[in-house]
Amino acid sequence: MKKIIWGIIGCGNVNEVKSGPAFNKVPNSSLAAVMRRDKLKAEDYANRHHVGKWYSDAQSLIQDAEVNAIYIATPPDSHEAYTLAAFMAGKPVYVEKPMALNSIESQKMQEAAEKFKCKLSVAHYRRAQPRFIEIKRIIDEKILGEIISVDMQMAMTPSPDLAETWRVNPAISGGGLFHDLAPHQLDLMLFFFGEPTSIHGQALNKSKNYHADDYVSAEIGFKNNVLFKGLWDFDVKKENEEDLCEIKGKKGILRFGVFSDFCELSLNEETKSLTFEHLPHVQQPMIEQVVNYFLDKGPNPCSGTDALIVMKMMDKIVAK
Repeated sequence: MKKIIWGIIGCGNVNEVKSGPAFNKVPNSSLAAVMRRDKLKAEDYANRHHVGKWYSDAQSLIQDAEVNAIYIATPPDSHEAYTLAAFMAGKPVYVEKPMALNSIESQKMQEAAEKFKCKLSVAHYRRAQPRFIEIKRIIDEKILGEIISVDMQMAMTPSPDLAETWRVNPAISGGGLFHDLAPHQLDLMLFFFGEPTSIHGQALNKSKNYHADDYVSAEIGFKNNVLFKGLWDFDVKKENEEDLCEIKGKKGILRFGVFSDFCELSLNEETKSLTFEHLPHVQQPMIEQVVNYFLDKGPNPCSGTDALIVMKMMDKIVAK
C-alpha cells in the first residue's frame, strides 16, 4: 500500500473532533467511507465531513474495494467481531480502547492478527501526544531521580443521564466509567514503566445508581520497585472532582492530569508549569504513527500485545 484509505465503523461522538477529521489531515491517509447502524446518522456524518460513501452495514464497508484499512469506533462489545471480520478481508485494524470487553476477547483479537498476518493497533492515543512523550523522557532520563511512587486520583460526579448510557452497561462496555477511562491511565503506566510485576485491586458499586462498579482501587508493582496506587471514584460532588497523577522521585515530583492540560515539575524546591500546544484532534499524532506502521514506515505505536496487558490489568483489578 502507498496510501491508507480508511473506512470507519461507528461514526459517533468520538469521530466528530477527536479522531475523524484527522484521517484526512495526516500524510498518506484519507477517509473514504463511514458506517453506522442508523443510516440517517451515517449519511449525516458523511455529508457534514465530506466523506464520499456511507453504509448502515459493517460488512459492506469492510468489503468496499477502495477501503484498505478499518478504524473501529463502536462500543467494546463489538470490537472482537468487527476486528475478525476485517482480518478475514485482509485489512489492518485500528481499534478504539478498551480493546474489547475483557482480556479473553482481546487475546482472541491478537491471536487473529497473527493468524491472518494482519496489523493491529489500539487507540491508546495519549502515548503519542507530546505531553506524555515529554513525561516519559523526564522519567527515562532520570530527571526525577529514582522513582519512589506513583499515585493517581480520579474523581468524577455522575452526569444526570449516565445510567441510561452504554458506558455503564457492563454487557456493552465491559464495566463502568473505570473501563471507559482507566485504559488511558493504565496504558500510560505501561508506557512509562513497562510491564507490571504484581496487580491487586478491588471494585465496588457504592452508589447503586447503575449496574457497574463506580469505586475502584488498585496497587500495581512495576519493575525497578515502582509502586503505583490508584483510586477511581465516580460518585463525588462537583467540587470534589479530581484528575491527578503524581510521580515522586528522589530528586523531584511530577504532577499532571491525564484528561486535563495540567502538568508541573518540581525540582530543587522550584515548581514550573509544563505547557504544550493544544491539539485540535487529540488522536492525530497517534493516527499518523498508525498510518506509518500500516505502510511499513514505522513501529506499531500501540500493539495488541500492549493493549492486552492493559486489559489483563483491568480484569485483575476488578477481579474478573
